[in-house]
Amino acid sequence: MTNSPSTVDLLIVGGGMVGSALACAMAEAGFEVTVIDVREPARSWPEDEVDLRVSALTRASQRILENLQAWPRMAEMRVSPYDKMEVWDAGGNGRIHFSAAEIGEMDLGHIVENRVTQLALWERLESYSNVQLRFPERISNLLLGESPEVVLQSGERLTAKLVVAADGRDSEIRHLAGIDTRGWEYDQHAIVATITPHRFHDNTARQRFMSSGPLALLPIDDGRCSIVWSTSPTHGESLMSLDDAGFCQELTQASEAVLGSIQAIGPRGLFPLRLEHAETYIQPGLALIGDAAHAMHPLAGQGVNLGLMDAMTLADVLTEAGAAGRSIGSMATLRRYERARKGANIAMLGAMDGFKRLFSNEVPPLRLIRNLGLNLADRSGFVKHQIMRRAMGMVGDRPRLAR
Repeated sequence: MTNSPSTVDLLIVGGGMVGSALACAMAEAGFEVTVIDVREPARSWPEDEVDLRVSALTRASQRILENLQAWPRMAEMRVSPYDKMEVWDAGGNGRIHFSAAEIGEMDLGHIVENRVTQLALWERLESYSNVQLRFPERISNLLLGESPEVVLQSGERLTAKLVVAADGRDSEIRHLAGIDTRGWEYDQHAIVATITPHRFHDNTARQRFMSSGPLALLPIDDGRCSIVWSTSPTHGESLMSLDDAGFCQELTQASEAVLGSIQAIGPRGLFPLRLEHAETYIQPGLALIGDAAHAMHPLAGQGVNLGLMDAMTLADVLTEAGAAGRSIGSMATLRRYERARKGANIAMLGAMDGFKRLFSNEVPPLRLIRNLGLNLADRSGFVKHQIMRRAMGMVGDRPRLAR
């Protein structure tokens, strides 16, 4: 796998879900692609083990993965559909229910382990003769311009018509390119784990908003739930220090025992939360996608969905440019991608930040307004339908493979 050509059309740094999806789309379009990653994805794991990192994939993301022919393999491993969702406020009586049946859909989305999505895409990449997978490799330098070049730690140089940074929130490529970010720490950490509740989750995703942060209970098809519990760093460390029985008791109380008592919990992880947005997504010969371009609060689980939309929008722009004989690394080409995605991403980051601040605020008038808003929206069929369709990625302009 290390005998790739030294010059390719597209050099993608980061072979996670978003980078691999872009590589599949571009390979299918006939481009020569090299994917560089620091590690190979996990190939196997115990059947009863659920990955700590899961994503709530929207209908638009499902369409992308179906069109990339990765979804059937994902379904062989595990995808967990949910057809209902409940959101409620710990600081009042505000509550809203969503049901796929209300809009004539089979489900609202799927909870999928990140490693499942990545492995399915990686296996697709291995089937293309015009894709080279380079791992384990690290980048030591980046030279941008008409023929961008990356220097590997081994000293080897690779050139491409376009370098794409898909290397995550702490993107090394973004750093080497000198692209600054704006944002802030949330003074919150997220605890992730897989739990076994006393009652069946009924294929319902649940989220309770507390002043310290939201708690999400995401259904897994075998009856367990993946949790994302956002709270203060001090409280998070305290919860992590508890034994399993103590943590289960705290979680039962925090969830208002909506699924009865929590019976068991698997390994726990703790992650700091922050909002971050790159000042630019592009430079000559370089494009940023996914978490390399933007990172947000996980309260709505939209991070990977935005990243996949970035990747497929960039794929459309590059395919059209290639067909027209235009340079895929030129600013004229790349500005089309940035214009299409930057505004949408800023709007989503702002919305999630606003929700986080609104629901963690205990000022009585704001608490009254948000509870009233939840209850009014719950009684308005039109509003609920629009929220569901937008959350599922079924409205607005969509890239070709998301339709």
